[in-house]
Amino acid sequence: MTDIQHDEPGFLLLEDGTLFLGRLHAPLKAAATAEVVFTTSMSGYQETFTDPSYRGQIVVMTAPMIGNYGVNSEDPESAQPHVAGVVVRELSRTHSNWRAEQGLGEWLIAADVPVLSEVDTRRLTRHLRTVGVLRGLIGAGVEPTAAHKAELAACPSMSGLDLASRVSTKEPYLWGDAKAPHHIVAYDYGIKRNILRMFEDRGCRITVVPSTTPAAEVLAKKPDGVFLSNGPGDPEAVTYAPANIKQIVEAGVPVFGICLGHQLLGITFGGRTTKLPYGHRGGNHPVKDLATGDVLITSQNHGFAVQGSAEGIPGAPELAVTHLNLNDGTVEGLRHRNRAVFGVQYHPEAAPGPHDAVPHFDEFIAALGGAQ
Repeated sequence: MTDIQHDEPGFLLLEDGTLFLGRLHAPLKAAATAEVVFTTSMSGYQETFTDPSYRGQIVVMTAPMIGNYGVNSEDPESAQPHVAGVVVRELSRTHSNWRAEQGLGEWLIAADVPVLSEVDTRRLTRHLRTVGVLRGLIGAGVEPTAAHKAELAACPSMSGLDLASRVSTKEPYLWGDAKAPHHIVAYDYGIKRNILRMFEDRGCRITVVPSTTPAAEVLAKKPDGVFLSNGPGDPEAVTYAPANIKQIVEAGVPVFGICLGHQLLGITFGGRTTKLPYGHRGGNHPVKDLATGDVLITSQNHGFAVQGSAEGIPGAPELAVTHLNLNDGTVEGLRHRNRAVFGVQYHPEAAPGPHDAVPHFDEFIAALGGAQ
């Protein structure tokens, strides 16, 4: 079965002028501009493309072929793809898997996500690792026009962007068994479905609320715990979140944050975040647990990190650092010294990725009965 019929020249232009030629698999309705990032995950592409944390980004897949097992309706992490574009070395023109319902190419095209293949993704990845992530434009043809260059120049930087409010649910909704013993309220900054599944599997019913929901409304729901989700954009631009988080913590409710939620915890207690040169994205990142010395292989997707070291977070004496990235020493875990409050930068729900960090969910469930 052939998935792709259309084929025409296309290109990726980076803001530093570097040009990468390839082939487009559908006529472009408009050029796509966004920050260009890469992920080292070899599979799990459907979960990656539907992860709201990738909003506003063109994703480069470093694996040499993508799409050979197709896509299905069970694996997406949200209702639709959030990536601004996809760049690959080779897009499989056929797929074969007992769960597959259609090909990756036709699925992305139906969602109006441009796909550029036959790109030297190894050279592209090395370039991004050397100079840092850059804004880019996917266009049709073999050479960018003046209009393309002007459109790329107008593309906003990721720094200063509050994308969480754009991907968040507009209305609260419920997930899980209404009779489940634990009730969690989850702030949706770009939440992944597998996080909700992990809580449901552990006897929780979840009320998912918009990112801007006031703390008073959350506390009125009498949650056993509050979860701060992953999400896209600059954490310091989510200016409405820290005051709500602080009020919930002061009410004695256990709090658990992942990725953007972890960063917001750092900011809430006086820390700062910084933009990483090219971020951490993929399913093979080593993280050290400072308490046990154990090394976890983790799934990651972030371009910002909380400033700090093993000694602590500057400006946030109430927080202790619990985990560090072994590749670059960045902070990967935080814990409040006196409250049942903690967060991790990586993704313990692992969709896609390894399962080393899954016990963090059990740790949070255990804290639900010990609120201060």
